[in-house]
Amino acid sequence: MKSSIKVGFIGFGTVATGAVKILTEQKGLIRRRLGCPIEIVQIADLDVKRSRGVSLPKGVLTTDAMKVVRHPEIDIVVELIGGYDPARQFLLEAIRRGKQVVTANKALLAAHGEEIFRAAVERGVDVGFEGSVGGGIPIIHAIKEGLAAEKIAAIYGIVNGTCNYILTKMTDEGKKFSEVLTEAQRLGYAEADPTLDIGGADSAHKLAILTCLAFGTAVPLKEIYTEGVDKVTPLDIAFAEEFGCKIKLLAIAKAADGEIEARVHPTMIPKEYLLSRVAGVHNAVYLVGEAIGEALFYGRGAGSLPTGSAVVSDLIDISRNILKGANGRVPPASFLPEARPALRIKQMDEIESLYYLRFMAEDRPGVLSKISGVLGKHRISISSVIQQGRKAGGNVPLVMMTHRAKERDVQEALSKINRMDYVSEPTVLIRVEGEDE
Repeated sequence: MKSSIKVGFIGFGTVATGAVKILTEQKGLIRRRLGCPIEIVQIADLDVKRSRGVSLPKGVLTTDAMKVVRHPEIDIVVELIGGYDPARQFLLEAIRRGKQVVTANKALLAAHGEEIFRAAVERGVDVGFEGSVGGGIPIIHAIKEGLAAEKIAAIYGIVNGTCNYILTKMTDEGKKFSEVLTEAQRLGYAEADPTLDIGGADSAHKLAILTCLAFGTAVPLKEIYTEGVDKVTPLDIAFAEEFGCKIKLLAIAKAADGEIEARVHPTMIPKEYLLSRVAGVHNAVYLVGEAIGEALFYGRGAGSLPTGSAVVSDLIDISRNILKGANGRVPPASFLPEARPALRIKQMDEIESLYYLRFMAEDRPGVLSKISGVLGKHRISISSVIQQGRKAGGNVPLVMMTHRAKERDVQEALSKINRMDYVSEPTVLIRVEGEDE
């Protein structure tokens, strides 16, 4: 039996610092669970002078990432620099050399996961990526192993803490998006350039990974409809409240009849749903399975220690495989490579949903019936209407909730309505998840 498992890190930022702290402070606990210590042999980073608050032996730090990849004693290479390249080259070279690898790089896995997984299978090594989705929430292991016998029908995820914090503050305090974003940046919950978060791309990366694991097929990022939270207003949040709903940025994937839909967008959900209660920077992934029914995984979705804990869980898992000579036991993409048929990805205009529609319409007789008439001609049925206030000759919000309708029909109807002279601005559309009454 090996006397220790030797690991090397590429990147010594927030997540790596958390992982190193856990490996250092919990080495006794880890040894009791694993049977031998996990030893940090090398850490590569461009900045080796800045203190991270952890004590390391002399010679561990280097500025040369390839030193980690080529180190003959290192068993597991941990990539935590983010981005596509050179992270991709480092991982592929480590795999080529027969090293096990761990990453928390959701963007890389979403774009190049198939290449990395294929290389790992061919070389017979493991790829750990628990930290790529949901921070400290063990959702990757749950889908790959805990739910290995489960036919998953749907995934609903709040997987971006920045967006969830913003929407929570807007809901609780009635503040505007721009105001809350500035506050989130000041508190460190949002990056100086928050585009990937608020635009929905970060959630799309994570959904691509979850969809691959749950349904056994790769979903290209370009096939995931992505819409951010920057256009959500306090007015729409207030109307959602009147309908008994909250607005969340949801990553949604569904499988049925050999097809998959995958989308990220602001979504209204009833307040009694568990996901509606996920507040602040927390994340949650809600699964619907054939045997288990519904399951919710909840926790901190980011941060040094939560994500660092996920990285260390991968290190322990892979170390156990090394000690037992069982690497490659679980396919990296959850399904055996030959059992992953390419399923058809639905286009966004094919999906069906309930819809919240807010028109800014002229306050005069007949407007409601005209709008309803256009919707009716496009096979869209209205379930409820709210029209607040009177402003003779001016424009007032006219809000409708629809029964289930097809996206294509809704978009065609709105295109006609938005050109009418009694509508003063483009209609606000928010999709709704819930039961059709």
